Amino acid sequence: MLNCEQATRLQSESMERPLSLKEKVELKLHTAMCNACRRFGRQVGSLRDMSRQYRDQQDNNSD
Repeated sequence: MLNCEQATRLQSESMERPLSLKEKVELKLHTAMCNACRRFGRQVGSLRDMSRQYRDQQDNNSD
């Protein structure tokens, strides 16, 4: 079973690389039981989405 530090690390890494099946299952199990890590995952996802939107906006403005 993952601890919170391992879970948050995997959530961050999932933005950079695909997780293995084992990592995905372990992360899913941990976040099913840990509200703090679920919240962290949502926050990381929101930041990623905002970064992409900003990048896309900058790309469109440079045309």
